[in-house]
Order: sequence, then C-alpha cells, then structure tokens
Amino acid sequence: MGWLSTLLFGEKIEIDSSMKYLIVGLGNIGAEYCGTRHNIGFMVADALAEKLGATFSSDRYASVAEGHHKGRTFIIIKPSTYMNLSGNAVRYWMQKEKIPVENIMVLVDDIALPVGSVRMRKSGSDGGHNGLKHIASSISTESYARIRLGVGGNFPQGHQVDYVLGEFTAEEKETLKEPISKAVDGCIAFSTIGVDRAMNSCNTKVKKTD
Repeated sequence: MGWLSTLLFGEKIEIDSSMKYLIVGLGNIGAEYCGTRHNIGFMVADALAEKLGATFSSDRYASVAEGHHKGRTFIIIKPSTYMNLSGNAVRYWMQKEKIPVENIMVLVDDIALPVGSVRMRKSGSDGGHNGLKHIASSISTESYARIRLGVGGNFPQGHQVDYVLGEFTAEEKETLKEPISKAVDGCIAFSTIGVDRAMNSCNTKVKKTD
C-alpha cells in the first residue's frame, strides 16, 4: 500500500492506493451460463455494483464497474476470459489500477458449502476450483481474500461439471437473496473495517440437507 503520484490539471497530486479495492466476481460469460451455480460470483458483483450505483462496461479481459463508498474506490470486475483463465483479468486490473494484493477480494462458488452459506477468508488454497487456481498462478500468491458462496454438492459422482453449470432449483433461488446481500456487505466491510473484523460479521453457516 502507498501513495501514487499523478497529474491533475497540470498539477502533481498524491493518490492513496490503499483506498482502492479490486472486487472480482468469478463466472462464465454468455447467456447459457447466466443464473448457473458457477456464476454466483457474477451475481454478487452485479449486486455490489447496483448498491454502489455503478454500471458495468466492456473493457480489457472483463466487464468493469467503478463505485465509491466512504472514500474507498471499488473496481468491480467480471472476467470475460471464462472461469479457467480468470487470472488474466485479475493480474491486468490489479496492475492497471495499482491495487495491492491485500486489497483484492474474489467472489467464488463452493460446492463444499450448502446453498446459503457465506465464508470469507484472508487466503487459502484453491480447493480444486479452476478459477482460484488460475488466479494464484497468475499473481504468484494464494494470499488474497475471497468470499466463498455455497452452491451445495448434491450431485452423483462424476457429474460435478453438469451440476455447477446447471441452474439453481426454484427452491434454492428463494434462498439466494440473503447470502448475496451478506457477501455484498462483506465486500464493503472488507474495505472499511478490515478482513479480520469483516469475517466475523460476514460468515454464516447453513446445515447441509440430504
């Protein structure tokens, strides 16, 4: 974190880079993936942009929106690279906006958590998730914050891909509003009170059902 120098109307000014945050919603582009379990990261990114009054536009490697809250700047991206190459967008926008790794938050689906669960972590392994795996490879670290949103794991062996690329059931859709809202608030808390305190307020547990 630190101060960046730039020119405004011919005068040199200082910008605090520690007040900029990169929020990354993971998913796949295309109408056929809209509303699927794998795209819950996109759903949270959309909800965050809406809350901040920001609008997405197409840019390099991603759809991008810029929002502001209490002096913080949020660069919200939805990578257009498809899930398995998500790191390209993260690396590019991290470098372009001069955002330190400790100010990155990734929003991702998790089949190990029941639908409705929200779990923020400061760092961690990819857990077999290809999007997280490519991000870690692209920025050479797993030490970035992430919010894992439960999508459940009720699928037969060998059918994981079909499951995550399938849409939520009608019953599951009814439960999504609260965890998405919780994740949005978690992103904002991450920027205002820090990741440790944000985890305490964001994390929820939902019991698995048969």
